[in-house]
Amino acid sequence: MNLDWLSYITPIVFLLIILASAIRILPEYQRGVVFFLGRFQGVKGPGLIIVIPGIQQLVRVDLRVVALDVPSQDVISKDNVTVHVNAVLYFRVVDPERAIIRVENYGEATSQLAQTTLRSVLGKHDLDEMLSERDKLNADIQEILDAQTEEWGVKVANVEIKHVDLNESMIRAIARQAEAERERRAKVIHAEGELQASEKLVEAAGVMAKEPGAMQLRYLQTLSDMSTSNASTIVFPLPLEMMEGLIRPKQKGQ
Repeated sequence: MNLDWLSYITPIVFLLIILASAIRILPEYQRGVVFFLGRFQGVKGPGLIIVIPGIQQLVRVDLRVVALDVPSQDVISKDNVTVHVNAVLYFRVVDPERAIIRVENYGEATSQLAQTTLRSVLGKHDLDEMLSERDKLNADIQEILDAQTEEWGVKVANVEIKHVDLNESMIRAIARQAEAERERRAKVIHAEGELQASEKLVEAAGVMAKEPGAMQLRYLQTLSDMSTSNASTIVFPLPLEMMEGLIRPKQKGQ
């Protein structure tokens, strides 16, 4: 009697095990690439999927954006300066079939391609461009990577250069260059100010030459400014007309 009970239970347990191994549940952000006897059959999901054990094979593919840290690379710039550059890469799978069939490991392949592209693109630019034009360099790297990873079903969404590290000697050289540039700008600004002041003085002299009364007003203003200061010696400038008035009577007396 007990043996008859076991003969019914064993097939049922076996079928339950097969059914459990055949049922797969994929979340919304995953897709399943199904192979039938080694041949590509289709992409399924999300939701409940039935896979025949031993005959069909399911490979899960994540469709979410992946943040890939590109290791620090030694880059020689166009002006022969060695810098250490690292970046971060954002990509996602848009075609699960290509991502599984066309490349062995799309994540590792994308990482290696990002490293070589980073060195290649930055090596065509000067150090100043690396430091001041990061947005343009990011766009160039992203465009190149996106074009090459399209065959793998991968979309490169964005590339960001995080750090451009220089050695100590180069940092000191850049600091000296920046200081010299600031001094040059200060001298240029000072010279432009002197030029503008001289032009205004020439205009003022022309106005005073046309209007003698303007000279007298300026003279009175100067006396007012000097009276408010603590100067112990005051020099009174006399107009030429007044000096001529004093000289002529004396000459007549002679």
